[in-house]
Amino acid sequence: MSGTSEGPRPAAVAAAGIARPPVTERHTFGRTAAEPPGGRDARTPGDAHTPRDAHTVATHTAAAHTAAVHTVAPHTVAAHTVAGARTACDAQDFRGAFRAAELAMAVIDDEGAVAGANDALAVLLDTEPAALTGRAAADLVDLASDNRTWDAYRAVLERRRARFRCTRRLKHPDGRTLWAEVTVVPVPESRGALLSIADISDRRELQARLRHLQMHDPVTRLPNRTLFFERLASALEASAYDGVAYGVSPAYLDRRSYGDGRTGRIGLCYLDLDGFKAVNDTLGHRTGDRLLAAVATRLTECADHDGYTRSGGHLVARLGGDEFAILVEDSTGTEQLADLARSVLTALQRPFDLAGQRLSVSASIGVVERAAEGTTPTGLMQAADTTLYWAKADGKARWTLFDPERNAHRMTRQALTSTLRPAVEREEFVLQYQPLVEMADGVVRGVEALVRWNHPQFGTLAPNRFIGIAEEDGSIVQLGRWVLRTACRQARRWQLDHPDTRPLFVSVNVAVRQVWDSDLVADVAEILAETGLAPQLLQLELTESAVMGSAGRPLQALQALSDMGVRIAIDDFGTGYSNLAYLSRLPVSVLKLDGSFVRGFRYDEGVHPSPADETIVEALIQLAHRLGLTVTAECVETSGQAARLQRIGCDTGQGWLFSRPVAPERIAEMVAAGPRGA
Repeated sequence: MSGTSEGPRPAAVAAAGIARPPVTERHTFGRTAAEPPGGRDARTPGDAHTPRDAHTVATHTAAAHTAAVHTVAPHTVAAHTVAGARTACDAQDFRGAFRAAELAMAVIDDEGAVAGANDALAVLLDTEPAALTGRAAADLVDLASDNRTWDAYRAVLERRRARFRCTRRLKHPDGRTLWAEVTVVPVPESRGALLSIADISDRRELQARLRHLQMHDPVTRLPNRTLFFERLASALEASAYDGVAYGVSPAYLDRRSYGDGRTGRIGLCYLDLDGFKAVNDTLGHRTGDRLLAAVATRLTECADHDGYTRSGGHLVARLGGDEFAILVEDSTGTEQLADLARSVLTALQRPFDLAGQRLSVSASIGVVERAAEGTTPTGLMQAADTTLYWAKADGKARWTLFDPERNAHRMTRQALTSTLRPAVEREEFVLQYQPLVEMADGVVRGVEALVRWNHPQFGTLAPNRFIGIAEEDGSIVQLGRWVLRTACRQARRWQLDHPDTRPLFVSVNVAVRQVWDSDLVADVAEILAETGLAPQLLQLELTESAVMGSAGRPLQALQALSDMGVRIAIDDFGTGYSNLAYLSRLPVSVLKLDGSFVRGFRYDEGVHPSPADETIVEALIQLAHRLGLTVTAECVETSGQAARLQRIGCDTGQGWLFSRPVAPERIAEMVAAGPRGA
C-alpha cells in the first residue's frame, strides 16, 4: 500500500501498466478536473455530504480512468467541455454587445428579413426591437429604390459579393432628415448578414459646406466655373436620356416640346464687361470687385425674371475675371435667348452706385441656342466663345447670335492658318500671270505674278483667302521669297525663249512684313543674281497704306531697291492716305489706280459713268506724269473703259478685257502672237 493519497492501485490497472495523473483541485468553469463528466449532478444525492475514504475515491477514480482508456481520454472531455462553455459565454457577450451598441444594427436572413435588431435601430425607427423581426430590411432603409442598389444588396445576401455600402436619406421620427450610411456584410459560418446604419448627417453637412465654398465664387457668391460645367454636363446628359426615353428623333426634339416642360434644347448667354480692366487699373480692385458683385445681382434678377415667365430657373455663374454665363435649360428657342440678352444689356446699362462712386458699364454677349441632343459642353462653350468674340469685333455693347455659316468660315480660316506654313514647305503654291498691256498699242509689256494655293482639301484658293493669314503668322516672308524667286526665274525664261521681242517685266506684290522681318534688299539682289534677270525687269508692288508715311528701315529699303534699278509701284492707289505731296519724297516709279475708279467708266450694259471718277482719274494721271510716274489702271473689263483711259493718257491697263490670270505657257503664246494677242 502506497503512502500517497491515491490509495491502493487496482490490480487491473496495475496489470495493464497504465499510469494516471494525480487528482488535483484544478477548476474548469466551476467543476474540478476529478469530477465525472456529468459534473456534480452525476453524483448520488448523498455524495455531496458523505465523505469518501481513500479506497472509495481510488476505486471510483481508477474505474473511471480504466473506462476512459476504451472511450475518451479525460483531458479531451475536459477540452470539449471548456470549448462549449466558452462558446456559450462568447455568444452571451456578443448578444450583449449587439444590444448595447450605439450603432444601429440588424441581423437579416438570406431572404432579407430581419432576424433580430438592436435597441439603436429600434430607436432610429421609433419602434421596439421585437416589432422589427420579420420585416424586410430593404424596406426599412429604402434599398429597393433603384435596380443597381437592389442588385448589389441581393448579391451580398447570396454570397456573390463580400460587402455592400450605400448612402440613404432617411426620415427621423422627430421629423428631421438624416443621412445614413448603410452597410451589409455576410456573417461568417451563417446564411445571414449583418446590416448596420451609421448616421453621417454631420459629415454630410460639413461636406456640403466645403463643396459650397469650393463651387462658388467668393466675390459674387455665384456658382463658379467648376459648378457651371457640372450643371451643363448634367443638363446635356439628362436631355440625351430623355430623348431616348421618349423614343423621339433629334429632328423631332428640335421642333417639339416633350409636353411636360421639357424641350430637349439648351441655351447660353456668355458675356463679359467692356473695359473692365480700366476700372481695376484706375479705381482699384476693391471697386472692381464691388462692380462684379453688383453685376452679378442684376444678372440674377434678369435670369430669375426670365425663368419665372418662361421655363424654370436659370443658372447664373461667374466663369472668371469679368466673364459670366447664364445657362438656360429646356429653352424654347432663339427668341427666348435673344429676349434674355436684351434684358441683360438694358439692366447693365443703368449706372451703378458703388459706395458713392457712380459707374456705367456695358457688356458684349454671345448667344447660343440649339438642340441638346448631340451637343457637348466643349462644343457649346466654343460656339459661345466664338460668338462673344464676334460681338466684340462688331463694336461691343451688343449681343450676337451664333451663326453656323460664319463659324464655318472661321473654322476654314483656322484650318488654313494651321496648314499654311507646312504648305509653303511642301510647295503647294503655283503662280499665274495677268498681262499688263500698253494702252496705246495693246502690246503686253509686263505681267503681274499672282499666287494660288492648291489646297488638298479646299481646292485652288485665291490670294485674298490666305495672304492676310500669312501676314499675321509671319509665313508671308517665306512665301514671298518663293514667289519672288519663281517669278524672276519665269521672266528670265520668257526672255531667253523670245530673244527677238521686247522682254517682259514681272511685277511682284510685297507685304510690309517682308520689309520689316527680312532683308528684302539682300533677298532681291540674291534672286536677281541667281536667275540672271535684269533689275529693270522687276517691279515690286506695295500697298498705298504701307508706303505712305514710310520712314526708317522701310524707306531705306525702298531707296536701296530703287538705286539698284528695281521699279517700285504703289498698288491700289486712291484707297489709302492719298497723300499726294508725299509722292515726291518716295522712290516710286508707278501708280496703280484702284479698280473702284475704273468701274465708274462703264458706258455699256446700262451703267452710267461717274463724272467724279473720270475727273479724279484724269487729275491723278496728269499729276503722276508731272512727277515722272507712269500709271496703270486695274480692273479694265470693257472696251469703253479702255478707250476712255487711253484718251486721258493712262499708260497701261490690267483686267479681264485683256486676260484673266493664266499659266506661264499662255503668256508665252500672247508674246508670240503680238498686240492684244489675248
